[in-house]
Amino acid sequence: MKTKAANFSANMHDVDYRRRYETVRMTSRSLMCIDGRDMESLDGRWNFTVDPYETCLRSRWFDEVYESADGRQLPVDFDFDRGGTMDVPSCWNMARPELFYYENMGVYSRTFRYERRRDDERLFLHFEGVAYRAYVFLNGVQVAMHDGASTPFSVEITDSVRRDNRLVVAVDASRSDRRVPMSNTDWFNYGGIYRSVYLVRTPAVFVRDFFIRLVPDSTFSHVALDFSVDGCGQGSAHLALRELGLEEDVVFSDGQGHAVFDVKPELWSPAGPKLYDVSLSVGDDEVHDRVGFREIRVEGMRILLNGEDVFLKGISVHEDDTELGKTTTEESIRRTIRLVKDDLHGVFIRLAHYPHSRLFSRIADEMGVLLWEEVPVYWAIAFDDDDTLADARNQLEELVLRDRNRASVIVWSVGNENPDTDERLAFMGALAARAREMDGTRCISAACLVNEVELRIEDRLSSVLDIIGLNEYYGWYKPDFSELGRLIDNSAPDRPVVISECGADARYGNHGTIYMKWTEEAQAEVYRRQVDEISRTDYIRGMTPWILYDFRAPRRQNIWQEGFNRKGLVDSDRVHRKMAFDVLAGFYESII
Repeated sequence: MKTKAANFSANMHDVDYRRRYETVRMTSRSLMCIDGRDMESLDGRWNFTVDPYETCLRSRWFDEVYESADGRQLPVDFDFDRGGTMDVPSCWNMARPELFYYENMGVYSRTFRYERRRDDERLFLHFEGVAYRAYVFLNGVQVAMHDGASTPFSVEITDSVRRDNRLVVAVDASRSDRRVPMSNTDWFNYGGIYRSVYLVRTPAVFVRDFFIRLVPDSTFSHVALDFSVDGCGQGSAHLALRELGLEEDVVFSDGQGHAVFDVKPELWSPAGPKLYDVSLSVGDDEVHDRVGFREIRVEGMRILLNGEDVFLKGISVHEDDTELGKTTTEESIRRTIRLVKDDLHGVFIRLAHYPHSRLFSRIADEMGVLLWEEVPVYWAIAFDDDDTLADARNQLEELVLRDRNRASVIVWSVGNENPDTDERLAFMGALAARAREMDGTRCISAACLVNEVELRIEDRLSSVLDIIGLNEYYGWYKPDFSELGRLIDNSAPDRPVVISECGADARYGNHGTIYMKWTEEAQAEVYRRQVDEISRTDYIRGMTPWILYDFRAPRRQNIWQEGFNRKGLVDSDRVHRKMAFDVLAGFYESII
């Protein structure tokens, strides 16, 4: 029998201290719909300190023990009221120069006052994005742990909240081989509570989630509704879509409801992004949204939007800003969409390589641009690890639940540039199946690699995809550009292909010949040759070249890169365009 040493101190000697905090994991099952709710923001200035040795968890700072049992003052290593501060939302890397490359734990805290408004009120904390792992404590009690930097999570705090409250969030931004994404990526690892935090009040019975969409039967005359109710197993909900004359009560049982209605909405498209006001209520609870109705499907080698063949004239975008890091703003998103639609003549944006802000898809609905949304199953994920798969599946579920009412989102992508192994096929195949199970109205894709030995589009994962995403860098990493033509001629895919990445680096303002790497001229020449090959290939039905803006990438450190991936068509300042921008814009303008 093992006994603990008399002089054992958990703070110093317990190597498994994290494990005890992993039992209150928040997942997609706890996520709540926040669309149209009256929420109270907890954004603002929070207390903040770095915690590189994770002493908050080891020594339980959140207990706030300031005195010994006999009343003597204790020395403590934290100060929740008079220490440094940090804006929420923000990335701590951008707040202070010494935190730029900081990738460990940061501890946030703040107080808030709560006044109950009704006897049956329930209260939730909702986080839109915490990078990467969050441990949440309220009044000394752990209420949540969540994995995933880019998806939201909700936690009920009805039983833990008081009139005056202390909220502590320990944020772990470290990289790990068995997380999603894993330790080796090609973008900057921003840390912090970088999206908004809310308090959400509901009655005892509330709408946890609802999904309304056009039935994909190509008649454009049926709308389906699915919803879930928390706090009551049986009853009815009221759906209102008044502009279409639809007001119906829908029965639910076991907390789940489903109905199909005969209505013929005006279809949403980039040329006409029509949105309808929709509300769903149960008892005293109501959620409402602005929803567009459209159909996207694959037929043979064609991608059909509302029954019409479409070429996905697109571009890839990272969530990266030189001033804000991974935090974004409504105006920044609007500028990006205007740039793509008005100047690049595009209709499609690949949001790489992780879920971007909820704002992006909502604004895309309004402004009329199509989106590819992706989970960060990137490069050498631990495909043989059950916990890694559970992490990836949960992030996919949280993304789908968050954005499946967005007409702009037409592709769920289950990963990027992964090796074609048996373990990877099982892992990503399971994700594709789960995406279809949750939402049968969108296309499933992944950004796959070329078979470089046979020079052929070939990936076993394609059998479970609707659209083959293909990353190829002929003219750059593969300097023999003629190989692209041979690849195209050697390939005979049985479903449409979207070139999900292609391109070349160039430093804005660096000029020379088309044979000189890192020049705008060489980048523009790669684009000219790319579009020539793509335009002659019937099975290629879209492209999202890499990338719209230069973005931070610490692995890239030559004199032209200086910590940035320079494949952008626009400089990292998001103002100055490179010559290749006009090449791609001209190609897209020529496509009707």
